[in-house]
Amino acid sequence: MIAVDRIRFAYGQQSTVFESFSWTVDTGQTWAIIGPSGCGKSTLLYLLAGLRRPDSGVITIHGQPVQRPRPRTGLILQDHGLLPWATVWKNARLGLTIREFYGPDGEHAPGGEALSKATANEQVAYWLDRLNISALREKYPSQLSGGQRQRTAIARTLAMEPDLLLMDEPFSSLDALTRENLQNVVVDLQREVELTSVIVTHDIDEAVFLGERILVLSEPPNRQTRIVENDGAGSSNYRKSTAFAARVAQVRDILGASYAPAT
Repeated sequence: MIAVDRIRFAYGQQSTVFESFSWTVDTGQTWAIIGPSGCGKSTLLYLLAGLRRPDSGVITIHGQPVQRPRPRTGLILQDHGLLPWATVWKNARLGLTIREFYGPDGEHAPGGEALSKATANEQVAYWLDRLNISALREKYPSQLSGGQRQRTAIARTLAMEPDLLLMDEPFSSLDALTRENLQNVVVDLQREVELTSVIVTHDIDEAVFLGERILVLSEPPNRQTRIVENDGAGSSNYRKSTAFAARVAQVRDILGASYAPAT
């Protein structure tokens, strides 16, 4: 699905982040990306999202070069990206409201038939109910907990029916119990919708629980892919298993004893 082919990327005259870097993601796979602060985790995600472009090389999704944000890529950010003056319902419906404006033009929205307002409303209502926030539909972001705001952001993204879900440290600002609960929610949703997903995280435990494959980045420039296979990811009892502890230790060893997650 995703092919990153020998890309180079640098921020202006600063040091190069990626140099002749290649990586592939197959349809339906779940990846976690981890590495030290400043290694290029979020940069790689924004390159996949089409928010940045490589200086050289090419990134393709389903064989098409990524030259701008694509309609069927969903992006969930750490700060939720909710409109403070809009209710949960209006925030969750925002993407579909924008899509109605452009119509099925193939650039701002997928081509094909336009969604009716009734169908769009049904999709939003389904995800609010699926994420247990239907009762909050008339609330504003300032009236919600961090977990509720993130659920609203997830509902907004999934209502758009993406085929690729990109997440940039979506749970890092949440308390431990809320974070673990939402990790479980994301695992269930990935299986339900059969999404291809990539999550950036600084938390080793989170990477091991969520990523069927883990891409470990290092200090720039990144030239080679270091991949950890992680077959147990997402299993209900995985966190409590010896295999989980062993995989966490393996990833920590690759990162090095000096690894200090960003806070």
